[in-house]
Amino acid sequence: MSKKVLVLGAGLVSRPLVRYLLDHGFHLTCASRTVSKAEALIDGHPNGKALPFNVKDLGELDRLVADCDIAISLLPAPMHPEVAKACLKHGKHMGTTSYISPAMKALHDDVVAADLMFINECGVDPGIDHMSAMRIFDDVWARGGKIEIFKSYCGGLPAPEANNQLGYKFSWAPRGVLTAASNNGLYRWDGEVVATPGSGLLADNHLIQIEGVGDLEAYPNRDSIAYEDVYKLYGLQTLFRGTLRYPDHCARWTAWIGLGLFSQDALEHADHTRAGMVRAVLGVDQGADLAAAVAAKLDVPVDHDHVINLAWLGMFDEIPLSDWIECPLDAIAEAMMEKMPYAPGERDMIAMHHDVIAVFPDGTREHTIMDLVDYGIPYGDSSMARTVSLPLAIAVRMLLQGEISERGVWAPVTKGMYAPILDELEGMDIICKETTTVV
Repeated sequence: MSKKVLVLGAGLVSRPLVRYLLDHGFHLTCASRTVSKAEALIDGHPNGKALPFNVKDLGELDRLVADCDIAISLLPAPMHPEVAKACLKHGKHMGTTSYISPAMKALHDDVVAADLMFINECGVDPGIDHMSAMRIFDDVWARGGKIEIFKSYCGGLPAPEANNQLGYKFSWAPRGVLTAASNNGLYRWDGEVVATPGSGLLADNHLIQIEGVGDLEAYPNRDSIAYEDVYKLYGLQTLFRGTLRYPDHCARWTAWIGLGLFSQDALEHADHTRAGMVRAVLGVDQGADLAAAVAAKLDVPVDHDHVINLAWLGMFDEIPLSDWIECPLDAIAEAMMEKMPYAPGERDMIAMHHDVIAVFPDGTREHTIMDLVDYGIPYGDSSMARTVSLPLAIAVRMLLQGEISERGVWAPVTKGMYAPILDELEGMDIICKETTTVV
């Protein structure tokens, strides 16, 4: 009997996973708040069905999980523990592309005892970054070497020909990107631990170069030091995980953060418009010249890019805000979603880069660079959708076909998981290209 897969959520990255699993013969139910999106993913496939699903209906979640062999949660990350509880209750496997939260990690022993596998961090970042890094590390360790430096970078960006004046477009909801821009950063650099507060995250940036792409800005991606345990890397001089953007992005968003435009605090204002929200953030009267007020706050000319780009977004216009918007971050997120989506046929790009220095017992030092540059398919799946969802789809197939023996709460960091996933991705032209030189 064919295994049953439950996919919770039908967002922008879901399609490649759904189609892969259907095409591999699994029975798949896609449950989504907007059932029409789930129906579009199924697209009449005989092994698929679409159902409406409200994430707040835990009773329906329980019923859906009870009728599957594995539940794939593409819901917002705070919902994963609820899905996990239902999976534990009914003895079902689980998969996500999200970071392993403390709540998920705490379930590890219970998941092992239930002879289940909850695979997490199996997307692109986190996901392909882990797998491509572990392939390098395992090769070094197999030859008696030791890792001294590991720097890892990843970013989802517009392809160069699809770029705009902000150097960024959204293939998914902007809010998560904007909130992540204020995460705290923690990493080790040249033997020193560096703690970067969220308020200064984007100001802590440096340039790297990727073959075929050119210079990109990099800033810290959350807590890098936590990956000492994940990767079993101890005593490194440098351990850094970074997010990539086109040049000038960091200065622009740092300026806007400084203005208060990324604040998540509710802010009342008389006119429920974008301009009204900006006036409230700046504390100026209704008749104020907003461009001049922003320029004064930033101590830049009124024709500076930081001012011009806010005007381009429509943040100085009396455009009504949606009723649900209460804070500045939501207001600018709505403006970005309207102004910065991908047009039909435009390509996005995933850029990933590892920089590894290893030393061997005979004193030899090797420098390994890994680059992954992947582009979306015009009028087809975005690179973000492919690189996020296909690794998890492959892992789910392997798990249901008995090719993964690990049990518990895992990321794909063992060779038995990462090697076949990377090999299959390469057959889909998602290629992690390694170059090693002796230094």
